[in-house]
Amino acid sequence: MIPVNSVLQVGYFPEIMQAEIDRRFKPTCHLDPAAPPPAGDFEAILIRSNTKLPEALVKQLPKVRMVATCGVGYDNLPLSHLRERGIKASNTPGVLNDAVCELAIGMLFGLLRRIPEAQDFVKSTEWSKGLFKITTTLAGKRVGIAGMGRIGQDLAERLLPFKVEIAYSGPNPKNLPYTYFKNVKDLAAACDVLFLACPATPDTDKMINAEVLNALGPNGYLINIARGSVVDETALLYALQHKKIAGAALDVFENEPNPNADFLNLDNVLLTPHIGSATSETRIAMTNLAVDNLEAFFNQQPLLTEVKN
Repeated sequence: MIPVNSVLQVGYFPEIMQAEIDRRFKPTCHLDPAAPPPAGDFEAILIRSNTKLPEALVKQLPKVRMVATCGVGYDNLPLSHLRERGIKASNTPGVLNDAVCELAIGMLFGLLRRIPEAQDFVKSTEWSKGLFKITTTLAGKRVGIAGMGRIGQDLAERLLPFKVEIAYSGPNPKNLPYTYFKNVKDLAAACDVLFLACPATPDTDKMINAEVLNALGPNGYLINIARGSVVDETALLYALQHKKIAGAALDVFENEPNPNADFLNLDNVLLTPHIGSATSETRIAMTNLAVDNLEAFFNQQPLLTEVKN
């Protein structure tokens, strides 16, 4: 059981998620993270991974000892401050893998086969005036995955039936049947399609820069399902505008929900509004895992999915 008036819910939750929260317990809602918190002896915070948790807000909550983030990413949390105060944090890994990988595959084919553009071609009646452009097949391509964690590994398994070669990069090699590259630039040079599935950390900040994009080359495609901070967007825009790469599919951006307007004017991009986990089944599962972590905390049990770093 979660005690009444013990959890501060920070930020907005979609209706389907809020209904699940309200079914499990009654939090105190605080929609504006930048505003002073309501009065109360809150011991825990519930927040979504796309909502920044200000350190200033946490400092105004002296009794908080746990933060439950609803999402796999936790770059929205002031981790250094939480560690200093001994505040535990949890996220919701695993339960969103299917939805994120499904979108990634959809974005891949949408980009290579220009599916959104093809639909517009039919709807505009242009088909009656001529044939649609020739596109690109996936079979036989070399696919790189930057970040071979849970999502990266699930994505690789889904890609194998499409007759591709898979390679990956990350801090260390894993016991996997794919080619490993320590450096993402070397990975980019060795592949035709580069997926980004790594966490947002200081080490991955803007790791996809001009050098990496040049290594990917004019026939290469970039697909970002990680975080916008992983990509140097200025370099990416230049590469797209000057055909240094063939195209990009982006579900995440540096400035959400207002991405750089220059992306909107390109014909070699596929853009989605950070919907990797946005299915009803996944969002309910994420919400329940976040609440399960809260219950574990209040029952003085180990957190199910504690953030360790």
